[in-house]
Formats: sequence, structure tokens, C-alpha cells
Amino acid sequence: MSNVPVAVVTGSNKGIGFAIVRALCKQFPGDVYLTARDPGRGQKAVAKLQEEGLCALFHQLDIDDLQSIRALRDFLKEKYGGLNVLVNNAGIAFKVHDTTPFAVQAEVTLKTNFFGTRNVCTELLPLVKPYGKVVNVSSMVSSSALGGCSRELQQKFRSDTITEDELVELMTKFVEDTKKSVHEKEGWPNTAYGVSKIGVTVLSRIQARMLNEKRKGDHILLNACCPGWVRTDMAGPQATKSPDEGAETPVYLALLPSDADGPHGQFLSNKTVRTW
Repeated sequence: MSNVPVAVVTGSNKGIGFAIVRALCKQFPGDVYLTARDPGRGQKAVAKLQEEGLCALFHQLDIDDLQSIRALRDFLKEKYGGLNVLVNNAGIAFKVHDTTPFAVQAEVTLKTNFFGTRNVCTELLPLVKPYGKVVNVSSMVSSSALGGCSRELQQKFRSDTITEDELVELMTKFVEDTKKSVHEKEGWPNTAYGVSKIGVTVLSRIQARMLNEKRKGDHILLNACCPGWVRTDMAGPQATKSPDEGAETPVYLALLPSDADGPHGQFLSNKTVRTW
């Protein structure tokens, strides 16, 4: 099977992830894996696509569970000898009026959106084949949250030399600061989701830099993007875009032609590179 291209979309049994899988089934010349924590929901989503005449495959994946990530890694390595397209879409958000204590929201949100995404990258990036594409779904909220950070934090998050370890340290500090109720005093904005997506955007910049340093000749393109404000369970019915419209930028990045030399290490919305 190693000559069959393969694409994987995390958290894709509904919402934007499901729309990304649908689009890839129509346009990607290989196998497309829809993943979900719950196998029942995942299989149901695959069946829904089958009714549309589309063929997606299912693999269980819970990005909060390292064993689950490694099981997917081993499966891809064994069956395909690697991976061609990875879309890190899985994420969570508390509702605006949720009464869960902010420190708990911070810990839970960062565990999935930042640390879970990072674990997927740690395990799966080494499998990405030459000319592969990696798309980390972030949010414009990462930009507004960055604007709400102290000048010192902004400098760190915009730095072209920040390391992954330093980023992890900062994300961990945010969670600790919320527990001590000093996060605002320490220069953090009041949005756990926003900080988690700052983490995803900055992680993408770091990963792209590492690919340039270690695998320059492999022509892998890795970017972060904002799908926009999309009508999903997460964003609610008032949002301006349909899931299929929200999928457009992630799919555009996942299907960049093999001779494209960019974008790489960028943050995009509406298929346009945004200033970070």
C-alpha cells in the first residue's frame, strides 16, 4: 500500500473536520481517514459520506490519549509507510456562558487544543513523506488573543527563534497562572481558547522552521489557518460560514500542488497569509 497516498483529519466526525474529509474525498487522489474519539460516531459519519457516494475510511483517534495517537502512527507506518496529508482539526471550546471555573477551562482547553495537537505532531510529523502537507487548524482568535497579551509575551510569541520547549513552558505557565488567579497580572488575556490557539499558531511556525532545518529537501509545507466563524456545535447557529465554507482554507492548504514552495510556516485565513 505504500504507493497509495493517505490523508488523515483529526476530530472529523462532525463540523469543520467532517467537511474537510468530505472535500478531500472528492479531491485527494488516495485514501482519506476520518478519525474520532468514539468509534460509533466515527463509523456513523463514514456511513453518511457513503450515502453521498464518497469513500472515507475510519480510524479511532483521541488526541488526549498518547496510546491512541501511537496506535494510529503504527497503523499508518505499517500500512502506508508514512503519511501524505495531516490536518490537525480536533479541538474544544467552552461556551461563553459556561460556569466552569476559568482555571479548569484553561487546563482542559490547553490539554486538547495545544498539548494534544502537539503530541499528534510529535508522533506523526516524522511519518510525513516528501511533498507532504500539514495543516494545523488555529483561529483568528489567536491573533486577537495575541493582541491582548502583554508586550513581553507578544515579543516571545512573535519571536523567530522561540523553541518548542519554550512554547510548552509558556503554555504550562498560563495554566498555572490561572490556578493562582494571577494570569491577568502576568500579562495573559482572559481567553483560554485564544491562548490555546496562540499555542497552535506559534507551534506551526516552529515546526515549519524545524522542517526547513532538518528536512529542507523534502519540500513539506506546514501552515496554520483560521477556517472562519463557522456554524458548528462549537460556534453555534449564528456563525456566518457553513462547515463546507469553513473547510475551504484547510483543504486549499492540504492540496497545495507538489511544485508549490509556499505558503510555509504561515497563518492564513480565507486562503490569504495574515501577519502574525
